[in-house]
Amino acid sequence: MTVEVRPTEKVAALERCMVFEALSAEMREELAAHAYPKSFAAGDLIFAAGDPGQTMMAVLKGTVRIGLVTATARDVVLGDCHQGDVFGEVALFDGGPRSADARAQTNVELLVLERRDVFSVLQRHPDGALRLLELLCGRLRRSDERMQELAFLDISTRLARAILRILESPAHSGAKRPVRLAFSQTELGNMIGSARENVNRCLKGWQRRGLVDLKDGWLIIRDEKGLGILADTE
Repeated sequence: MTVEVRPTEKVAALERCMVFEALSAEMREELAAHAYPKSFAAGDLIFAAGDPGQTMMAVLKGTVRIGLVTATARDVVLGDCHQGDVFGEVALFDGGPRSADARAQTNVELLVLERRDVFSVLQRHPDGALRLLELLCGRLRRSDERMQELAFLDISTRLARAILRILESPAHSGAKRPVRLAFSQTELGNMIGSARENVNRCLKGWQRRGLVDLKDGWLIIRDEKGLGILADTE
């Protein structure tokens, strides 16, 4: 479904995106002129792994989940995108198929940029292209760090880091404390590459230590500083 977004709103939306905020105002205006809005209802599949990738998208409202289904039919959550986040850039830049699924977790509004339009703007602004490359490499580095977590850290450390990332996201960073999270234990397990039973055992241990509460389906964060200590392996 298409929604109406004024040109000034499109420029402002790109200014809020970390990937685009460091670009010149001229570049953002040119990109905004080519961008078009699109909306999805909660649960809608935006694209699937293996689909042709000719667009990248900026989140205006809502939450988009990026994930994969393994050969054993297990869901793996790679991350959630909130207002100001961009996704789909990998396939857009390398011309290959989508590397993961993107699904609307809530009703979402997006700004969509086509590959041909992005490349046209970047060809006219080579300095901006270099800056964009730096930012995208930073995102790739963070993805590598997540892979290292899965390979080398224990479940308690991985879970603490995943929850802290959720708390630092735009959807929760300004929320009233203590924060109440509606993520299921299965979803948390998918985020850290572990079974629900292991997550449950870890959370029950944290509850006994006063770090969290489990009540009526909510995960209530009582001690963010304590979780920070668990997450710190330095």
